[in-house]
Amino acid sequence: MKSFRVVITPFAGENIRKSYEWLRVENPVYADEWLRGVRDKMLELKTLPESHALAPESDAFDSEIRQLLFGRGTPWRIFFTIDTDTVHVLHIRHGSRDYWRL
Repeated sequence: MKSFRVVITPFAGENIRKSYEWLRVENPVYADEWLRGVRDKMLELKTLPESHALAPESDAFDSEIRQLLFGRGTPWRIFFTIDTDTVHVLHIRHGSRDYWRL
């Protein structure tokens, strides 16, 4: 089975940091669990990233944008692209937010 390298873009890294900071205020017990979970989910993209659906926003971009859902209830959305043998994590946002726009 092919193994992909997972690269987190600076923008996605900032999304993670800000979301974690918000969660530490809103739900400190859950914040560390969320951080571990989102990291583990992104690492799952090492195998079969193509198995995840195209994001509804994909048509607005020049390349295919896929999404990985994470969490219960209204899940977090992890947006990524696949480039040969590398998965680029582009953005992370809560599912209750509007569609991602440039």
